[in-house]
Amino acid sequence: MKVTKKLVSNILFILVIALLLYPPTKERIIRLVSFAPSAIEKSERKVLTNYNWTLQGLNTTSIEGSNLKGKVVFLNFWATWCPPCRAELPSIQKLYNDYKDKVDFVFITNEKWEEVKQYYKKEGYLLPTYSLRSKLPSMLETSSIPQTFIINGDGEIVVSKNGAANWNSNKIRELLTQLVSQK
Repeated sequence: MKVTKKLVSNILFILVIALLLYPPTKERIIRLVSFAPSAIEKSERKVLTNYNWTLQGLNTTSIEGSNLKGKVVFLNFWATWCPPCRAELPSIQKLYNDYKDKVDFVFITNEKWEEVKQYYKKEGYLLPTYSLRSKLPSMLETSSIPQTFIINGDGEIVVSKNGAANWNSNKIRELLTQLVSQK
């Protein structure tokens, strides 16, 4: 078989497509193009008023939404099978390591705990994870993941980000430090 320029370009094209479909490569690419989200302008923020919901702790204590009232909350919806979710978890784990005593981190999944536990063990994650036990307020509902909200002590949704992001950025760290100092 004669090696032509067209054959080489076709092989390279197939190789690139295969790499993009391979989950670890897809996650690395997502990480490279993920940026830190911006805070919502004060005048545009929605205020969470309904804290009447329940979360079942999978690797932590179960909580009521009312336990989060008046606190700075980092609320993330995710799943182990979701490449953008997996792509942002390393940055979230680093943020969690530094802010877990100042910010309430809430990770919500609809997966079985055994699946999450195996994934956490494999990747070395230690994130407080919950499943929903009641309906959330409509402003926190989402139909796609990952979806992350940062809520200040007054219940204002300061950040609402759908899709992967770099959560361990200076921008987000400064925002959380500012929110924590205001409560």
